[in-house]
Amino acid sequence: MSIQRSSFNMSKISIQHLNLWYGEKHALKDTNLEIEENKITAFIGPSGCGKSTFLKTLNRMQDYVKGVRIEGLVSLDGEDIFGKGVDPTLLRKKVGMVFQQPNPFPMSVYDNVAYGPRIHGIKNKKKLDEIVEKSLKSAALYDEIKDRLHSSALGLSGGQQQRLCIARTLAVEPEVILLDEPTSALDPISTSKIEDLLMELKNKYTIVIVTHNMQQASRIADKTAFFLHGEIIEYGDTEKIFSFPEDKRTEDYITGRFG
Repeated sequence: MSIQRSSFNMSKISIQHLNLWYGEKHALKDTNLEIEENKITAFIGPSGCGKSTFLKTLNRMQDYVKGVRIEGLVSLDGEDIFGKGVDPTLLRKKVGMVFQQPNPFPMSVYDNVAYGPRIHGIKNKKKLDEIVEKSLKSAALYDEIKDRLHSSALGLSGGQQQRLCIARTLAVEPEVILLDEPTSALDPISTSKIEDLLMELKNKYTIVIVTHNMQQASRIADKTAFFLHGEIIEYGDTEKIFSFPEDKRTEDYITGRFG
């Protein structure tokens, strides 16, 4: 495996010798990665190669899957996320997640964004109003829907719903945002808006995105990791991965010979 090592001090998340099994299936095999702060890191590779499995391990979403066994170290700011005393709920506050299909709750736009802060104990209406407005503005959505805050979120377009889900994630002030193919269900204009948004958000957040879209990875990612059969084959600066891949399998995938 070819990895360009970065300074450990720059890593927001450090993954060392991570292995994951679903029952007997060895889904992630001795994966090692340093995810840098305030960068966009893209995971690419064919379907079933372990990208989403890896992503969901970073905020312990795998806790919900029966029969999963995990070995190795995943640390956030130097703390083992699987360590004793780590509260998965607080971990997911720090490491938010946006899924492939927009999944707003069947409630108003306002209540979608206020949901997380309320769960974490914020009840003051003025404070909630401020959080909702700030989060929607950060998700480049406020100006489009400021007159519809108390209407159902299900009435928004697909692209607006996905930006609402990003706003909902931002409302609890995470440090890391994980996105699992967030634009695969969207039209090109909505996709472009999400990409522009992510480019802005990386100034404040560390972003990790799973994408099947090679052009998307090359457009927005600072770092790219290529997955194949549960292994990270190659990882480094996106421009280098796409222009001068060191592994023949990476080159074959990027040029469309398989996948």
